[in-house]
Amino acid sequence: MINLILCGGSGTRLWPVSRSLMPKQFARLFEGASLFQRTVKTNSRICDTQYIVSNAEQYFLAKDQLEEVGAKNTKFLLEPVGRNTAPAIALACLSLNEDDVVLVSPSDHVIRKSDAYAECLRKAEAFAKAGSLVTFGITPTGPETGYGYIESEGENVKRFVEKPDLETAKKYVESGRFFWNSGIFCFKVSTFLNELGRHSPDILAAAKLAFVRSKKENKDTLIRVQHDDMMNIPSNSIDYAVMEKSNIVKVVPSDIGWSDLGAFDSLYGEYEHDENGNNKNSKHLAIGSKNSLVMGGQRQICTIDLDKMLIVDTPDALLVAPLSSSQKVKKVVDELKARGSDLPSTPQTVNRPWGTYSVLESTDNYKMKRIVVRPGERLSLQKHLHRSEHWVVVNGTATVTVGDKVFYVRPNESTYIPAGTVHRLQNEGKLPLIIVEVQVGEYTGEDDIIRVQDDYKRS
Repeated sequence: MINLILCGGSGTRLWPVSRSLMPKQFARLFEGASLFQRTVKTNSRICDTQYIVSNAEQYFLAKDQLEEVGAKNTKFLLEPVGRNTAPAIALACLSLNEDDVVLVSPSDHVIRKSDAYAECLRKAEAFAKAGSLVTFGITPTGPETGYGYIESEGENVKRFVEKPDLETAKKYVESGRFFWNSGIFCFKVSTFLNELGRHSPDILAAAKLAFVRSKKENKDTLIRVQHDDMMNIPSNSIDYAVMEKSNIVKVVPSDIGWSDLGAFDSLYGEYEHDENGNNKNSKHLAIGSKNSLVMGGQRQICTIDLDKMLIVDTPDALLVAPLSSSQKVKKVVDELKARGSDLPSTPQTVNRPWGTYSVLESTDNYKMKRIVVRPGERLSLQKHLHRSEHWVVVNGTATVTVGDKVFYVRPNESTYIPAGTVHRLQNEGKLPLIIVEVQVGEYTGEDDIIRVQDDYKRS
């Protein structure tokens, strides 16, 4: 069975931990591990291949995290822009054999009961091999209004319903016929593509054209879809495009300790708590505080007499709210976007294919960064129109190109790159290269980069 892992979505309700360039599935929320890594490890018990569908911007981030957990037999399909789940799944399935069985799973959900989950996967695989589309129905623990529901008659799906109001949700749970819609699916490639062609032929036709025109690399283990072709695919979810219209859908009842971690109040329940109901955090000094979620690992956080509160402290943003209001975090993100802030998209430390950079300070006419280049990697050959740069090497030896000159810069040495000059930073050593970069100019945005040559095929 092939695990098709969907890595779309930005997780705005977990801001400021989650950003567009570091969405919640890749944030290290659990003792240095991410939800994405946990998904890979959980499903690898049953699936022998991980097929990652992600935004092209997150390819190297996902690749690095896969290497950390020792994942084997991985494939990637990179989307230049998201068009929802039905196109993403269709494009991936078009690259597989028609008899392959695919497990479609989000990358940002929690499954606590791994043995029960493995048993559910075996049942789903049997249904899929027999020609059904399979969905996993989560056994409800209460009248939740934040999830869609599935009504069943035995193993057959009768209908999918939208998120209900509280009274309707209570009736659903009391009836015993309804499950939460997990967004996890299983089917044969041929079954899905046939049903997609029957119920949403426009999506299938556009996806086929986009796949034919896509760029295949590394023996077809890396597929890059072209921007215009992706935009021509109608945007729709697998639920609306196929599942709600098909009459061959089976449901596997799943009591698997599932959560979609849609907001901080659900994340609170995933952590160990101290005797006062606060999540355990060595950086949190609580005086009379209880039942609170306090996240932050750099500064000491001290609270007095708080109850059921949320505090999320990051190097560039602080969020404080009642824990019960965590669903409103998206409104904060929307307002920040309306004000033109970079905070919804960019964390302090940004992953790049060659390493990372961290913004240490930023003002209107200068910016200071800490840049880490991994051994054997190099940045693109590039220039900037609106800023000059000063580089000071802190660790390692930098191979620097400035114009037609190539030279070495060692610890406690520096160099200067005038605006408009073609330049490159490279680490030919065996240790990480660390530099402090000071940018000076009228504009220091990340889009002021003109790439002349790039090892990672970025524009």
